[in-house]
Amino acid sequence: MQFTSHTKVIAFADDLITLTKGESIVEDENYTNLELRKISDWAQKNKLTFNENKAKVMLMSRRKRKEKKEVEIYLNFKNLEQINKIKYLGIIFVSKLLFREHINYMEEKCVKLIFALSISAKVTWGLGHEALKTINTGGILPLMLYCMPVRKMC
Repeated sequence: MQFTSHTKVIAFADDLITLTKGESIVEDENYTNLELRKISDWAQKNKLTFNENKAKVMLMSRRKRKEKKEVEIYLNFKNLEQINKIKYLGIIFVSKLLFREHINYMEEKCVKLIFALSISAKVTWGLGHEALKTINTGGILPLMLYCMPVRKMC
């Protein structure tokens, strides 16, 4: 499909994310609605449907805006729900482009895994040093490093 230069579409398995960039919220709304219309037409021609009840919209910006912050984006002629936070492919994105929430989420996952491992690792019995090192390398480090190098998406 051909999209405007203001749009980037990322598809992974059954997940689709559409990123649009505009000089104003109104311009961004127009780009997004135009691109979603193209995607909907393509899906209809290929006998696919998108569930507009599962689709969400998030305005991402660090700028303090004086204009409206609510966007009107439509899929299948239905206004999509606007949210401030979304989890996509294991990464938590927040509308203000801060990653504190994602870091806290990953920290919680690591602490749970470390606690579970600590039960198995006792001084006189349990897993040895090499086994714990392997578990750390294969389990904890991947959690901590997942998506560490954040790429510019649009």
